[in-house]
Amino acid sequence: MAHTLHLPHADGTTSLYTAGTYPTPAALSSLPEFSNRSAYAAAHVVCDPRHATSSSPRNPLDWDETLHYRHYLWSLGFAVAEAMDTAQRGMGLDWEMTKELIRHSLADARTQPGAQIACGAGTDQLTPTSNLTLDDVIAAYEEQCAFIEHEGGNIILMASRALATCATSPDDYLKVYDRILSQVSKPVILHWLGDMFDPALTGYWGSHDLSAATDICLSIIERHATKIDGIKLSLLDDQREIAMRRRLPQQVKMYTGDDFNYADLLREDEQGNYSHALLGIFDAIAPIAALALQALDRGELAQFEQLLAPTVPLSRHIFQAPTYCYKTGIVFLAYLNGHQNHFRMVAGQESARSIIHLSELFMLADQAGLLRDPDLAAGRMQQILGLAGIQ
Repeated sequence: MAHTLHLPHADGTTSLYTAGTYPTPAALSSLPEFSNRSAYAAAHVVCDPRHATSSSPRNPLDWDETLHYRHYLWSLGFAVAEAMDTAQRGMGLDWEMTKELIRHSLADARTQPGAQIACGAGTDQLTPTSNLTLDDVIAAYEEQCAFIEHEGGNIILMASRALATCATSPDDYLKVYDRILSQVSKPVILHWLGDMFDPALTGYWGSHDLSAATDICLSIIERHATKIDGIKLSLLDDQREIAMRRRLPQQVKMYTGDDFNYADLLREDEQGNYSHALLGIFDAIAPIAALALQALDRGELAQFEQLLAPTVPLSRHIFQAPTYCYKTGIVFLAYLNGHQNHFRMVAGQESARSIIHLSELFMLADQAGLLRDPDLAAGRMQQILGLAGIQ
């Protein structure tokens, strides 16, 4: 059934848009996981709208709905990357809340056959100030890593705002990572998040020159290759990612975090190299991404490309500058698709994108075949339009 709405544009006009006319891909087959790529979806959290502000004394998360979404991702074959920036880590979710999220998710994963999960360990219990020391950063990382390992989880070693604040040279990064990687009990996934995702991480690894920073990062990986499963690279620079993955030790994976170029980076290049995935956009496009990865498992490259191609304009829209506001689009699409019954976010982040942005997201999601119930999605879009004064 088609549904027509008046959608607004940046020039002040509106136009009629009919949703539900684009084909939705066929139903998923029941594969427990993907065989050719490791694929993590960085999962968002569902807030309790009664306690969603940062000043609320109560935990702002709706545990049932938050965990239900992780069940959904596991059912499609994805591993879950928990407590990452997609979960509003550092943008509404502090370390105390994060500990509860990690504890709940790890306990829940143990009840789901085959469920895979890894959790972000960072230093966000620290406030980045001029008096921070490297020992403070090390202690914070140690606390979070120890918590995750005690709860039985695997670690994604997140980039640290505190380290970026107090480090004065590449040697400071070497000192911190040497200490932490020497202590972990299982291989971790490193995390290099570019400043477009978090401006506080500018100059990470001790250099504003990305080529020099890459060399420093690779030197740490080479020193600790047995303690590193892979590195998630989120620089939105496909050529830099390709060049870096060719230099990785053989057993260390490249996990693309490039929400602009993931379709190309998941394919093999001319040297037979490819990236695995740890992506926020997989939260939003999970059904189609799962079909595409299954097609890749079968060697059906044309089908893989055909499925993912319409999702790329949607992803580029969701992750447009300011990129760190992408969580709003992720949650909005979950709302449109009925995965949660409200469009509210921790700390009021639902207001981070305009009605123009959300309207285009609606169209692009429809054109990618990602509105699983166009009637529901159109009804919810109409409510959002009404709240914005657009009849």
